[in-house]
Amino acid sequence: MRIAQIAPVVESVPPAKYGGTERVIAALSNELTALGHEVTVYASGDSTVDANLVPVVDRALWKSEKPTSDLLFHLAELARVIRESDQFDIIHSHLDCLAFPFARMSKAPMVHTMHGRLDLPELRLLTDEFRDVNLVSISSSQRRPLPAANWVATVYNGTLVESAPFGRGDGGYLVFLGRISPEKGVAMAIDAAIGAGLPLKIAARMPLEHVDNPWVKQDWAYFCDEIRPRLANPLIEFVGEVDDAAKRDLLKDARALLFPIDWPEPFGLAMVEALACGTPVIARPLGSVPELIEEGRTGFMCWTVDEMIRACERIDTIDRRACRVAAETRFSHRVMAEAYLAVYRSLIGEWQTARAVEFARPADYSTERPILIPKL
Repeated sequence: MRIAQIAPVVESVPPAKYGGTERVIAALSNELTALGHEVTVYASGDSTVDANLVPVVDRALWKSEKPTSDLLFHLAELARVIRESDQFDIIHSHLDCLAFPFARMSKAPMVHTMHGRLDLPELRLLTDEFRDVNLVSISSSQRRPLPAANWVATVYNGTLVESAPFGRGDGGYLVFLGRISPEKGVAMAIDAAIGAGLPLKIAARMPLEHVDNPWVKQDWAYFCDEIRPRLANPLIEFVGEVDDAAKRDLLKDARALLFPIDWPEPFGLAMVEALACGTPVIARPLGSVPELIEEGRTGFMCWTVDEMIRACERIDTIDRRACRVAAETRFSHRVMAEAYLAVYRSLIGEWQTARAVEFARPADYSTERPILIPKL
């Protein structure tokens, strides 16, 4: 099968450190290639994949020394993919709704994985207009704001379970992975760790201080007001942003991953990365969390800091081997790739059937204007 993957060009595929979507694209592309398919990835030139790489830009846009418009680069990327669409059996976009209009111009069927939050009012207008586009959700909960959209499947994100080190939590600490942002609940994680009397290592990307963006400004204010004062506690260690190897070392030796989100997280890759290392998860039951975590088997779901403290006290009742098995059976790269292959085959079959019917349909002249012959 000839498969095109369209990646964002803001980050490399995979990212050096933080970045969930690009990590998933890399994993999917590599696994599809290993299964014998011809995969082409449209991405930044500093990406590293086992598949054919088509560099849209020389390097990820976030590395640019001058301001750039990622929208314009992504439009150019999509235009190129459509121009070359007759080279593929299926085209898989990871650019969310930006790619919807281009699907109508493609010479191959397109499928769109929605990686972001969908509880934005304006998205309903868009999905109502583009009822013909094929959408994949990364969790069932992600679909709730848009139940009438053309969902063709739910495919969970995968992680590289086979090479993940299995640990026993010998480090004795808790760990937080993510961004310094209110919706990620870093302050709650710190309070729970202090309340439980356990060390907490925070592996997080710092917000930027001098960026004229309301979301970035909000994150910086949250760090200054809520997080920085809490870092003074000797139980709390701010590790900063880490690469994959360092992340796995942190996870395998951690007693638990704290995931106290305060928003409808569409998936939460950190949770399955923790499970792959045998590390249970303590999380708030929002978004995808109830789908991914099995209460009492692979972790605990808690609403409040006090509940998290009590969960920390009984975390040793979780069998870490069961966490690993859950990752192997539900969230591996192979499981994800095979699920997408089923989606691809279904859409290709529908596309071919539709084209055959269209080709076989006799011409209909009933709506043509009559030929007027002037009287002599």
